[in-house]
Amino acid sequence: MITELRITDLGVINAAVLALHPGLTVVTGETGAGKTMIVTSIDLLLGGRADSKAVRHGARRAVVEGRFTALSPETVRRVQEAGGELDDNAADRDLVDHHLAEVGVELLVARQITPSGRTRAFVGGAQVPVALSAELVGDLVTVHGQSEQVRLAGRDQQRELLDRFAGTSHQMTLADYRSCYHEHRSAVAELGRLRTQAQERAREMDLLRFGLDEITGVAPQPGEDLSLAEEARRLQAGDDLRHEAGVMIEAIAGSDDEAGGAMATLAAARQAADRLVIADDCAQPLADRIREIGYLLSDLAGDVSRYLDGLEVTPGRLEEVAARRFELAGLLRKYGSSCDEVLDWAVRAGARLAELEQTDDRIEELNDRTILLGQRLEQLAVRLREARTTAASEFVDRVRVELAALAMPHARLRFELSVIELGPHGGDQVDLLFSANPGSEPRSLGKVASGGEMSRVRLAVEVVLAAGGGSVTFVFDEVDAGVGGAVAVEIGRRLALLAQHRQVIVVTHLAQVAAFADRHYAVIKSDDGQVTTSGVREVAERDRAVELARMMAGLETTESALAHAGELLDLAAR
Repeated sequence: MITELRITDLGVINAAVLALHPGLTVVTGETGAGKTMIVTSIDLLLGGRADSKAVRHGARRAVVEGRFTALSPETVRRVQEAGGELDDNAADRDLVDHHLAEVGVELLVARQITPSGRTRAFVGGAQVPVALSAELVGDLVTVHGQSEQVRLAGRDQQRELLDRFAGTSHQMTLADYRSCYHEHRSAVAELGRLRTQAQERAREMDLLRFGLDEITGVAPQPGEDLSLAEEARRLQAGDDLRHEAGVMIEAIAGSDDEAGGAMATLAAARQAADRLVIADDCAQPLADRIREIGYLLSDLAGDVSRYLDGLEVTPGRLEEVAARRFELAGLLRKYGSSCDEVLDWAVRAGARLAELEQTDDRIEELNDRTILLGQRLEQLAVRLREARTTAASEFVDRVRVELAALAMPHARLRFELSVIELGPHGGDQVDLLFSANPGSEPRSLGKVASGGEMSRVRLAVEVVLAAGGGSVTFVFDEVDAGVGGAVAVEIGRRLALLAQHRQVIVVTHLAQVAAFADRHYAVIKSDDGQVTTSGVREVAERDRAVELARMMAGLETTESALAHAGELLDLAAR
């Protein structure tokens, strides 16, 4: 529940602090004083849409802060994960549901809005996205503004209320159904996409097969294009290469018909070195070096001779190389700039072809899957319909009891469930039929209920739902709109009964409702001629009769109004 609400520069409210307690808290004030800002501030803490025009004129920003207690262990964990802290380090203790209030776990939530429209949310002192703030505390409070009464007339809202009343088991079935529904939609979408793309897929497969067949027929080898290019260059320069190799041989070993060349000259040098060694032992190293050079020169002559022999090629080899390069060029134009890239393309194409060939299997698998999921959806939809039908009867019986207490003893309610195409919430269209008077045929609630009747139906529904759990705090914004007199008294009584199990905060303009409050706040408006400012003060018990009399009589508090106010307080006390 909310233990404290602080508002700064929101609307006409300059600064206000509300210390909230269990039970029924009412907020009253003149029209235009800013009562609705109380509900707006709570809605902002719950992640509601921020309006930059709500920032008080001249203020740098509007700030709303709220303290929440009775947090679930799951909420405590998520707050810590978001970087938030809880007061008194209570989150470090071993908490369970029924201990939360005892150990005083408190969470501070804040929302800031600037005139430019920028908004920031804080949870436990940590700045978080507004959506996360809404997730963390949104389930703690249920806000019912006048727009909620309009929503009550909608069939989706009526279905949601019925589902809430149907209980935990129904909610689990509904969760299973939604999961199955989304899986079925995903499978159907994928199946449709695969079937639609069948022609495109067939064309791609033909192109891939053609390319792979073409590459297989040519059978390129890694680096083959580079090696053939080098071989072609050598073949084209064969005559020049043979001439230069012959010159080298002749220079080293001389011509074939006579000795000469470097080897003959070196032989003469070796003979001279041998004679030199005979005369002088110190010349031995020189002779050794000449002999070593002779060995090297002989090896070089052999290598050049073998190189020259290698230049002799089979007639027509150049034409063979040119033809092979032409074959490879056809592949290089289509699949890559080198043989290596062509082979890489073939690997990728083979994998893609295998993937496409498996699509038919995937289509068959999806077709079977959609059939099974469709059957499962039908089964779950039947279970949902049965549970809703059972819950509907009990729900309207309980609501009729509450309406009777709200001066509508002849009201009739009935849920009408129509079978429709399966959707995200099942195969039921829910319509809440209503009749306020005997003899009138029940019709759709939104078409026949007046504003006052809709207010009472809304309150009766919430009283019934509150008995089954849910939010700890209920906030009502003028739930008594369109009613008065004895009906207003009954609304106040039902709100007081609801407050026995929940924290209830009510913004009201009726003294009959305010009389039942456990705690009463009044929004006071002041005007200096230029700026209108509102503040909030708690109405002391001794002043409540005066405040109620003002609400009934207007600005002038009469003796009769005070007497009537006293009677209301006595009635509420009884």
